[in-house]
Amino acid sequence: MIHAEGLAKSYGDVTALAGIDLSVPEGTVQGVLGPNGAGKTTAVRILSTLLKPDAGRATIAGVDLLSNPSGVRELIGLSGQSAAVDEYLTGVENLQMVGELYGMSRSEAKSRATELLAQFSLTDAGARIIKTYSGGMRRRLDLAAALVARPPVLFMDEPTTGLDPRARIELWDVIRELVGGGATLLLTTQYLEEADKLADDIVVMDHGRIIAQGDADQLKAQVGGERAEVTVERPEEVDRARAVLATHAVGEVRVTPQSRLLTAQVADGASSLRRLLDGLDDAGIAVLDFGLRRPTLDDVFLTLTGHRAETTPETGGDAATTTQEASR
Repeated sequence: MIHAEGLAKSYGDVTALAGIDLSVPEGTVQGVLGPNGAGKTTAVRILSTLLKPDAGRATIAGVDLLSNPSGVRELIGLSGQSAAVDEYLTGVENLQMVGELYGMSRSEAKSRATELLAQFSLTDAGARIIKTYSGGMRRRLDLAAALVARPPVLFMDEPTTGLDPRARIELWDVIRELVGGGATLLLTTQYLEEADKLADDIVVMDHGRIIAQGDADQLKAQVGGERAEVTVERPEEVDRARAVLATHAVGEVRVTPQSRLLTAQVADGASSLRRLLDGLDDAGIAVLDFGLRRPTLDDVFLTLTGHRAETTPETGGDAATTTQEASR
C-alpha cells in the first residue's frame, strides 16, 4: 500500500532524507522511530504530497506519487503533529466542514460527523466549541477529521506528542481499531514504547537514514539477550560486585555508581541470575534489589547510534512548518 524507493530531500547543506526505502503491506502499521531531526516528518510530507522529493519515487496503493498527486490525495488521510481543528467551531461543525470539502452533501457530511464523534467517544462534546476541548480530545478530533473520507491509507506524524499517559493509551486503542478494520498506517514517533506496542514493522531513522528495520523482537535481538540488574546496598561494594557479575555476564558490566546499580547481559536468564545471586551471597555482598529485564527499543537505539532516542534540535525538513489544514 505504501512503497518508496530512494526518497531524498535536502535543504541547502542539510540532508533531511538521504535516500530511504519503504514497503508497507495492507492492513499493517509501519512504525518510523527516531528523534526530531531524523527525517520522519520530511518522509511523511513527501508521501502525503505536501513536499516534492529531490530524488526517488513512491506509490500509494499503486498510484504514482509524482505523476498523480491528486489521485494519491484521494486515498490518504493525514494527522500531523498539531491538531488541525478550528477552535471557533464545534466538534461536529469541524467534521462536517471537512466532509463538505471532500464533496459530500451537507446531510451526508453531518451523518459522517456524528458517526465519527461516536467512534472517538466525543458525542457528548460534539456541540461544544473546540476551545473548550482538552489536548487529548483535540487530537482525537483531528484523527477523526483524517478519516472522514474513509481513506485506506493513513499517515500519523507523532500523534501522541504532548498527550498525558491516559490520553495516549486511549489513542492507541483507536489506532488498533482502525488497523483491525483494514486500514494501512504509517506512524512516526519518538516514543519507543509506542512503536513497540503498535507497529508490525519498525524502521529506525537517524540523520535522514534508515539504520535498522524489523519488528520489535528482531530489533531487540540485535542488542542481545536478557539483562540482570543488581543494586547493592553499600557503595563500597560496587567494585567487588562488578567482579562477581563479570564471571556470569556476556560482555561488559555497566555500573551506575550514584544508584549502586550494576547491569549485565546474561546468557540464560533466570538460571544466570540465580548463580549470580549465589555468587554475591558467597562474597558477602548485600543486595538491595535485583531483577531481569528484556532489552528495550531504547537499548536498540543506543546500540545502533551511540546515543539515546531523545529529542534533538530539529533541522531541515523536520523544522519546516506546513499549514496543517493543507494536510487534509
